[in-house]
Amino acid sequence: MKQIKVLGTGCPKCAKLAANAQEAVDALQSDAEVSKVTEINKIMEYGVMVTPALVIDGEVKAVGKVPTADEIKALLQ
Repeated sequence: MKQIKVLGTGCPKCAKLAANAQEAVDALQSDAEVSKVTEINKIMEYGVMVTPALVIDGEVKAVGKVPTADEIKALLQ
C-alpha cells in the first residue's frame, strides 16, 4: 500500500492538492492512504520550504505546486 502525504498548513492550495490526491487514488481504485501533515516541524523534516508538497512513500514528488489528479495518477503507477 502506498502512503501519500500532503504537506501544508491548510491553505486553499493544500486542500486542492489533498482533493486531487484522493481523486487519483479513487480513479485507480488503489488502497493508497492519503494523509495531511500540517505541523511546520514535520514538514521541514522532508526538506520542504514551500507548500503545498506531495510525498509518496517518503519521497517528495512535488513542491510549491498543485499537480492535477492525472499527474498524481502517473506518479502512482
